[in-house]
Amino acid sequence: MPEQLHELTALDAAARIRAGEISSEELIRACLDRIAAREDEVRAWQHIDHAYAIAEARKADASEPQSLLHGVPFGVKDVIDTGDIPTECGSAIYRDRQPAADAACVAAMRAAGAILMGKTVTTEFATFTPGKTRNPHNTGHTPGGSSSGSAAAVGAAMVPLAFGNQTAGSLIRPAAYCGIFGFKPTHGTVNLSGIFELVSRLDTLGYMARSVDDLAAFYGIVLGRPVSVPPEDGPGRAPRIGLCRTFHWREAAPETVEAVESAAAFCAGMGAEVDEVEMPPHFADLAETHTTILNAGLGKSMNELFHADGDRLSERLRQMIRDGLETSHEALQEATVHADRCVAEFSSVVGDHDVFLAPSAPGEAPAGTASTGNPIFQVVWTLLQVPCITLPWSSGPNGLPVGVQLIGRRGDDDMVLRVAKWLETRHRAAAP
Repeated sequence: MPEQLHELTALDAAARIRAGEISSEELIRACLDRIAAREDEVRAWQHIDHAYAIAEARKADASEPQSLLHGVPFGVKDVIDTGDIPTECGSAIYRDRQPAADAACVAAMRAAGAILMGKTVTTEFATFTPGKTRNPHNTGHTPGGSSSGSAAAVGAAMVPLAFGNQTAGSLIRPAAYCGIFGFKPTHGTVNLSGIFELVSRLDTLGYMARSVDDLAAFYGIVLGRPVSVPPEDGPGRAPRIGLCRTFHWREAAPETVEAVESAAAFCAGMGAEVDEVEMPPHFADLAETHTTILNAGLGKSMNELFHADGDRLSERLRQMIRDGLETSHEALQEATVHADRCVAEFSSVVGDHDVFLAPSAPGEAPAGTASTGNPIFQVVWTLLQVPCITLPWSSGPNGLPVGVQLIGRRGDDDMVLRVAKWLETRHRAAAP
């Protein structure tokens, strides 16, 4: 079979571009061909301009390599500003809105010689009302949200990299549903200027790819400081992994139970130290605390839009904003104190473990596209502001992907990537 350039990982493609084996233009054309073949059914893209992408690739081919990802295309979730392409935030309110400049993360990638391919579909203002995107593995199922287009584009091999972000469960869940790798770093690690703000305490830029190595390279460019690429194969000793079923284990479908338990057994069989862990009882209410802080934050950040164009928002988003506006100062203060306490304690909860192992999502992607699925297995980690990565692990009863999630301490992003690399390497080697 002829080589399929669109299936290359980002680092493999960039290495071949540097070696002169392929050009960025050839890679971009291959990805555009793949988009043409699948976009009608997957609907991952909000804006894409073939001529623009090819012109940018030619510029990359005419210049010296600027980074490990020079000449490689990336997608951008449509709540992240791009100076050359509209940013509409999944809403008719912002139709044809053209920002004056790139968001800081987009500017960093373009300075690194990567190619802005286009804007991927988001849910309405990155909340819960779905966009047009479908799961690339079965278009009768949701791709998740709110980073739906980014996850589907990477999962369908339309592009090797894409930005998402997470305020509740917007990155890890769609990555798991679409069978790719997704990384949500520690909150506050990078400049979020040019990204639509929902709740500053929660908003976190995230990264989607088809390998851990690609995630590390992608994150490193945006972070602007050295990140080991590829990540070291583990922590230099047997990883110490805590199996954390979480307080929401009852929400896990059989395929998720099997995935997490089999991943734990696999890690132990590969020499990792694995034991079960439980979080303190006062962590049990963190999902409700997240909801209070999320809605109150929406009430603040979207108040002006709500009063000016509320009739053009979905009823679900209007209700979230109303709930936020009605949240008392005392209720928000109580939630904030609870969250602050748990954030401060989480490092000690992790103890001598390198990472926790937990579900990425309740199960495989649910049937239908009226919902983006349940974010229950992401919201606690988002509130705790800790780094998380989802890895594709198995499949569910409908043959759709099921992921497992690794979680680390705040600031321990490199460790999360190293243990993920350790697990990915061994899982790939063991695959039939």
